[in-house]
Amino acid sequence: MSLYSFYRISKPSVEKVPREETEKVYKKLRARTFWGAAVAYSLYYVCRLSLSVIKQPLIDGEVFTAGQLGIIGSALLFVYAVGKFMNGFIADYCNIKRFMATGLIISAIANLLLGLLGLFHGATGASSAVFFVLFAVLWGVNGWVQSMGSPPGIISLSRWFPLSKRGTYYSFFSSSPYLGEFLSFIIVGLVVGAFGWQYGFIFASLGGLIGAAIIIVFVSDTPESKGLPSVQELSGEEMRKEDGMKTSEIQKSVLKHPGIWIIAASSAFVYIAKYAIAGWGVLFLQKEKAFSLESATQIIAFSAAFGVLGTVLAGWLSDKVFKGSRITPAVISGMLSFIAFALFLFAGGGYLANIMYVSLFSLAVGVLYCIVAGVMAMDIVPRKATGAALGIVGISSYVAAGIQDIVSGYLIQGYTEGAADISEAVYNFTPVSIFWLFAMLIAFVLPVVTWKKMKQN
Repeated sequence: MSLYSFYRISKPSVEKVPREETEKVYKKLRARTFWGAAVAYSLYYVCRLSLSVIKQPLIDGEVFTAGQLGIIGSALLFVYAVGKFMNGFIADYCNIKRFMATGLIISAIANLLLGLLGLFHGATGASSAVFFVLFAVLWGVNGWVQSMGSPPGIISLSRWFPLSKRGTYYSFFSSSPYLGEFLSFIIVGLVVGAFGWQYGFIFASLGGLIGAAIIIVFVSDTPESKGLPSVQELSGEEMRKEDGMKTSEIQKSVLKHPGIWIIAASSAFVYIAKYAIAGWGVLFLQKEKAFSLESATQIIAFSAAFGVLGTVLAGWLSDKVFKGSRITPAVISGMLSFIAFALFLFAGGGYLANIMYVSLFSLAVGVLYCIVAGVMAMDIVPRKATGAALGIVGISSYVAAGIQDIVSGYLIQGYTEGAADISEAVYNFTPVSIFWLFAMLIAFVLPVVTWKKMKQN
């Protein structure tokens, strides 16, 4: 079997499910596929955010500077951006089960190698320059295979769910990254505190391998590959004009759609703010607000937990509460995100107050992102181009996140008053905080003022 035939979309099964069992089998396989992909995608994030948990031990141990960590973090994000764009287009043609599992297996291996590399470096004191390059390269490889997670997960919704249910299930699927963040900041944080930063990577690799096993066991490629009719036939959904067009033709039309690029730009600014919290939040709380590693990781973990609630609520709020309006929930969630983020960055307060700030921020930004980059995008693109639209939004989002990581790292490093012991240095987070907050403002203003024009196009 060639590599191409192994990964291409499954052919319809010769054996068909008896008509009287069709509905039962369809619902069973649909549920298994959805929950398998959602849980596995949360474990993708455990393999992606392991570095965010250990930045402070790496800086205080003089393994890397904040600027170097910004470059390493951006290696994942820039490669991920290109990978998500390309894999978004490729995944429309692929067996989503095999494609998604492959990415998570390699991501787990990359994390394992980083942990082992750290143990070797600690034992031998190998060249710091060589260690930095190897670390950045492995983290970049992790970025590419991480981009193999989201496209097949979202495509599974298109292949298995009718339009009438897709928005709700998209909200549930979009909450899975926050579950991954929660697991990363709580469990990986405890592992790092107990055993050292190297074991944070090793534990993350174990989570990735578990996720790959879940995909292999539970996810199915298409209803047709299991002897079922297409999702349109199963749901009684009318065939649309684009359903009869070639996938490549539809993808080209999406590339020319100005609305997708506006959504991509808005998503880019959301990701600057979102990854500021995910990537630098723990360090910010430790250096700016004097929290311990344990307390800082717990506070950021609460942000992930409330992000789950925000994404789950987004589709329901838009469809039911606001009767299909995309603008009203976008405005409300955008303003709440901005206010909560400003409080987190500039207000004082103790443990509980900061939990409230990040929880409100993640709840609101979860709604905003799901409405803008999810529901709005699905409103204006055909089913067959779901992966392509995701790729366009993805490359914009993660290029912006990568730029944020570099800029943030050097702003933090550049506004640090040095000390004989770097762990005692004084940090000035005001410049980087202004940068993060400005991005949050643009994130929700841009789609709100252009939505009517997007719909017309």
